[in-house]
Amino acid sequence: MRRQHAHRPASTGRATPPTRAIPRNAVAVQRPARRSRADPLPNRAVAGADGLRRDRIAAWFGSIPVRSASPGTHGVQRERHDPDYWLLLPIVALSAIGILMVYSSSGLRSHAARDDAFAVVGQQLLWAVLGLIAMLVAMRVDYRWLRLLSVPMYAIALVALVVVLLPGPHQQVVGGSARWVRIGPLPPVHPAEFAKLALVVYLAHWLAKTGTRVSSVVHGTLPFFVVAVPVIALVVREPDLGTTGVLTLAAFTMFVVAGANLWQFALVLPAGIAAVALIVSFNPYQLLRVQAFLDPWKDPQGIGFHTIQGLLALGLGGLSGMGLGESLRAGISVPNAWNDFIFAVVGEEFGLLGGLTVIVLYLAVAYRGMRIALAAPDTFGGLLATGITAWLVLQAFINIGVVVALVPITGITLPFVSAGGSSLIVSFVAVGILLSISRETLPGGSWNDADPDRGGRHGRPHLSGAGRRGQPARTPLRG
Repeated sequence: MRRQHAHRPASTGRATPPTRAIPRNAVAVQRPARRSRADPLPNRAVAGADGLRRDRIAAWFGSIPVRSASPGTHGVQRERHDPDYWLLLPIVALSAIGILMVYSSSGLRSHAARDDAFAVVGQQLLWAVLGLIAMLVAMRVDYRWLRLLSVPMYAIALVALVVVLLPGPHQQVVGGSARWVRIGPLPPVHPAEFAKLALVVYLAHWLAKTGTRVSSVVHGTLPFFVVAVPVIALVVREPDLGTTGVLTLAAFTMFVVAGANLWQFALVLPAGIAAVALIVSFNPYQLLRVQAFLDPWKDPQGIGFHTIQGLLALGLGGLSGMGLGESLRAGISVPNAWNDFIFAVVGEEFGLLGGLTVIVLYLAVAYRGMRIALAAPDTFGGLLATGITAWLVLQAFINIGVVVALVPITGITLPFVSAGGSSLIVSFVAVGILLSISRETLPGGSWNDADPDRGGRHGRPHLSGAGRRGQPARTPLRG
């Protein structure tokens, strides 16, 4: 049998390296094709032209998973694993503590007013069950679908915030602030709670699409203000200074993490301080709260009553507390004991140790949330996890700061602990989104390539501190 030789190219006058004969039993190895910019994420199975077309159609919406109806031809698919149960543990613990504290702080007053000690905690249990169901549903749904809903969510939030300001039978004013909307026999709804989630989702979508252009004034700073200021301004108009602070801090956290420069932050900071000063100066309601913060003992039976009673409750608790249900001030002298000042009840009944336990649980939520953000499979997921974590944790520490007189009274709830249906359900949904992101996290603690969120020089997403690494197999986050 004649031996076959490799084909030699025509002589060009240069020395040609010798070629080796290909063995008869060799297996042809095809060099993998270079990943196209239309391919939204690595580690996926895309087969056939139909799946590629579907991927390109969905690319604008941030790599939304698409499955082809025909067998054997699939669109975007991802390897998933168990969610981050280490995040779920502090959330469940905080919710359980909240139910105990709501009952302890509201039982006596509810029995005296309605002859039913479970009037408040019964509703809290119902909201907790509905919130857990909503969390499980959000955990099972791919978080990328939120990119399709980001614009409608943002629009609905703006409309709801406008409706709550319109006078009428639907408007419910509490403590001089128009924050609630009541529709018929339904429970009152707090639109600002939904606005937090809507703003975080839309900002994550917009920042992911903007990429490195976020560091410019024209493409970054000005559009950021166009997105964030309408929501914040409507909440200020209620007025609701606490929710305003949470929205502002969460939005700026996402803006900085997405790649904004420090000079942009320095440019915005004076304007923000001036805006707060104007709001407080021209709003008597907020001005009284600032005066109570500066000197609550000046009017202990008036504007300083809330602050003083909260501090007295914390002082009575001592190191280990008076015991569950043994509070002397909860529900009697501490105002809003099961809402804004529920941390004072925790301190009185469980002491310094109980208060520190609650703080540690929120720090655990912050740690697990940032772990999920760092290991998210795409830029949108990383920014979304960052925004949700910043929102929940900052709100918790602002509430605690109010009780210990480090922050003026703001009127926001302690997430998962305070009574309130709107806050509890929206917070559970936010945690469900975090768990959905955690089902596709990558080890290594860095953001990874994700088209169409690319803005870097080599087609990688731009995020502060994010580096380009290889794509290892997905494994769940572990403690």
